[in-house]
Amino acid sequence: MKSRQSLSDPVTVLKGVGDTLAQRLAKLGIEQVGDLLFHLPLRYQDKTRIIPLATARAGQEALVEGVIQQASVHFGRRRTLSCTISDPAGQSLILRFFHFSSQQQQQLQAGLCLRCYGEIRRHKKQLEMVHPEYQVVQAGHITPVASTLTPVYPTTEGLQQKRFRDLIAQALSLLQQDTMTELLPDEAKLHEAAKLSLLEAIVYVHQPDPAADTQLLLDKKHPAQRRLAYEELLAQQLSLRQLQLQA
Repeated sequence: MKSRQSLSDPVTVLKGVGDTLAQRLAKLGIEQVGDLLFHLPLRYQDKTRIIPLATARAGQEALVEGVIQQASVHFGRRRTLSCTISDPAGQSLILRFFHFSSQQQQQLQAGLCLRCYGEIRRHKKQLEMVHPEYQVVQAGHITPVASTLTPVYPTTEGLQQKRFRDLIAQALSLLQQDTMTELLPDEAKLHEAAKLSLLEAIVYVHQPDPAADTQLLLDKKHPAQRRLAYEELLAQQLSLRQLQLQA
């Protein structure tokens, strides 16, 4: 009978993690499943709402949706695939791809509806996205958006964000089944940040509510982040004390 997985297991117990991926994770200090939970995001992307193209502004990262009106390949200093999309209000945005496959070129044709995420830039008098993330959706049909902010993690060569998010989702699932010792004593839990349980804080930093104060998160001052900082500080102090007692 297969034993239940735990947070102390090596990362190779996770789906899709072989020796090569385990070595890449080890470069980031991630060897056990639980290490993934404390590999915290650098920043977050808001893919919880689609903005109208009329409200798009240069310098903004946003989720947009539109139907390709025209697509063409331009040959200049470098080969470029350009697609013009428009939304129901008739506003348009240009998508540019400098590195693209023949499969992409065949796929991205007029009439295809795309949902795209990326940084909006101004090129001459038009707004554009360069190499946006995109997915094909069905025009006129409701395709769900993300329910939480999307984390962006520190990573290493050969380990993409999508893969990282999948691994952390698996670790979060195990967290709900496993037990995690809380080092913070009850009498210290009067501070706002300390009121959160360790489990609540971990889940929140990896899956923030869409209404979360993103500036607090970016500044590492959100109560959930501070709760984890308290726990880490206590763990370091306890480890130091143990070493002193052994000396």
